[in-house]
Amino acid sequence: MNCKDHYLPELELSTGQVREALQCILHTILFIRSPGPVAPRDVECEGFDLTYTRIASDKASSLHQNSNSAPSALENDVDKKVDDAIESFLRSLSQIGPELLSGCLTLSFFERRASRQLFGLVSHEERVVWEQWILRVVVNNTPRPVSDDSAAVIERQRIQDTAEVMLRAVIQKVFEISGGAIDHVPPVMYEFEINSTKRADERENVYSRVANMPSLLSS
Repeated sequence: MNCKDHYLPELELSTGQVREALQCILHTILFIRSPGPVAPRDVECEGFDLTYTRIASDKASSLHQNSNSAPSALENDVDKKVDDAIESFLRSLSQIGPELLSGCLTLSFFERRASRQLFGLVSHEERVVWEQWILRVVVNNTPRPVSDDSAAVIERQRIQDTAEVMLRAVIQKVFEISGGAIDHVPPVMYEFEINSTKRADERENVYSRVANMPSLLSS
């Protein structure tokens, strides 16, 4: 099975906006990719003029971490997995400039498959990742102006408007991708995990460099 990699538009946020924006994005994808019927719940963002749909807590068990064992309350809590991943992401950020930090968040969907070797006498389980959503985030720690003069008010609004436009662009891209082909989505129960890295996978850049290399053989 080939893994589909979806690179979302880069997002730049102030420190106080990161958690809610990432919750919005991750919960939206998880709701869209839920492996079965789930109860929806609409959430109004506090820091953005935006509403998103997520899996209702009482149905979160459909995405539990290990479908082969008795699920615990924590393992089945999508909220906790998302929030823990965001905290881990914030700890993994690297400095890229004055007051600027960056990191990459990857949401992976995978299924577990049992395979047999040596005439079926030995078996083992492999994890097959079939889709990844990759998001690079830049966190701007520059203090916001706090005074009430017109210049400060305009700057605060500019920061807010910029972040909201970028967040909407990411959500729009999620809808655009999810409305496309779904041949790669397995018809079985699957799982998810969220990882943090310093930067996005550079396989696309490598491919681009190779594809644009001059031919070594003359025609």
